[in-house]
Amino acid sequence: MRPYGVAAKMGNGSHRGCGVKAQSARRGFRDSLGALCHPKLRWLERQSAPCPLGETSSHPLSRRITESCNPGVCGPLRYNLRMLNIRKATPGDIPLILEFIRELAEYERAPEEAVATAGDLRRDGFSDDPRFFVEIAEWDGKPAGFALWFFNYSTWQGRPGLYLEDLFVRSRFRKKGIGKALLVHLAKVAVEKGCGRYQWQVLDWNTPAIEFYESLGAKVMKEWLTMRVSGDALRKLAGTRADKKK
Repeated sequence: MRPYGVAAKMGNGSHRGCGVKAQSARRGFRDSLGALCHPKLRWLERQSAPCPLGETSSHPLSRRITESCNPGVCGPLRYNLRMLNIRKATPGDIPLILEFIRELAEYERAPEEAVATAGDLRRDGFSDDPRFFVEIAEWDGKPAGFALWFFNYSTWQGRPGLYLEDLFVRSRFRKKGIGKALLVHLAKVAVEKGCGRYQWQVLDWNTPAIEFYESLGAKVMKEWLTMRVSGDALRKLAGTRADKKK
C-alpha cells in the first residue's frame, strides 16, 4: 500500500453543539466513502473471512494482514489475526494514548501544543459520559497506532457524524496497512451508528496523506475554512457582552 503519511492531525470537529458547521461532502455518505465500502473490502468485516492462504478471522475487531495474499482475491487489504488487532482502549491505556498524542505532535512540528494530561483523558474519555473514544492498533502484540474519535451532528442531514480527531501509526509499523485498517474499522462504526458523515482534517503540507485519503474516496472540502477561538481569545469572547457593538 502507498504510504499514507505517518500521521494526520484531524482538527476540531463540532461536539455536543460546541462547534460550527463542519466540513462535509455534498454527496451521500456511502458514495463519498465508496472506496471504504467497496465490495472487495466487505469481507474484512465478516466474523469469519476466508483467505486463499487458508486463514480465517473469528473476531470482528481482529484483522489479518498477509503480504503474500493475492490482491485480486482478497482486495486491497490483507489481514492476519496473529499480526494486527484493533481494540477499544481502556483506562489502562491512558499512558499509551498520551505517548501516541505526543508522538503525533512531534510529527506535526508542534510538540509544545500537546499539553493534555492523564487526568484530562480519564475525565473526558473514560467516565460514565465519555466525550471521545479511542481504538488501539496492535501489531504482533505491540502498540502500533491509535485513532481518537467522537460524534458530532449535522443539522442539514438530521443525523450524527463520526469525527476522527487523531490518526497515528508509529514509524516502524508503517507500510503494513494499519492506518487503512483503522479507517475502515471506523467507517464500519459510522455506518452501524447511522452516521451521515465520516470526516477529518489533514495538514495542507501532508501530500502523501491527502493522496491516500483521496484514494479511499474522501474529498477535500476546499470551500470550507476552519475557524478557531482558543486561550485568551476564547476567554475574551466569553466575556463579551452580546449587545456590545463590534
